[in-house]
Amino acid sequence: MEKAAAETLFRAALEALKRGDTRPWVEMFADDGVMEFPFGLPGYPPAVEGKARIADYLDDYPDNLAISKIRELVFHHAGDTMIVEFSIEGTAVATGRPYNQAYVSVIYFAGDQIRRYRDYWNPVTAIEALGGVDALVHFGKSGTHGA
Repeated sequence: MEKAAAETLFRAALEALKRGDTRPWVEMFADDGVMEFPFGLPGYPPAVEGKARIADYLDDYPDNLAISKIRELVFHHAGDTMIVEFSIEGTAVATGRPYNQAYVSVIYFAGDQIRRYRDYWNPVTAIEALGGVDALVHFGKSGTHGA
C-alpha cells in the first residue's frame, strides 16, 4: 500500500474509534487478518484472527473506552510494513477513570488491507482505567478471542 494511503486509512480508522465507530477499523483488515497483543496478560487473548472475529472483539469497545484525543502520530515505513507511534487520551466508561495510553503498532499490509497488526501497549494503564485485571481480561465479548 502506498505510504500516504496507509497513513490516511489509519488516521481515519482512529478518528472513527474516537466517534465510537469500530467499522472503519475492522474494514482495514483482510478477511484473514490478525490482531496480535504481545504485551497482553495471562488470560488476555494473544491474538484475534479473522475480520469477523476482530469485528466481534471490538464490538463493545465504545461501551468500554471513550477516546477524546489522538496525539503524536508518527509513521515509519519499510516496504509493506508501517510502524505507528501514537497516544490517546480518553476515559474508561464504567469507571470514569482516565485512559491515557501510548501505543506502538506494527502493521503488515497485503495490498490495501492489513494482514497482521501487532499492538504494543501498556496493560497496566488499561488495568488502572478499567478497574482491575478481570476487566481487562474480559475486554471484548467472551468466547471470541484467541488464536
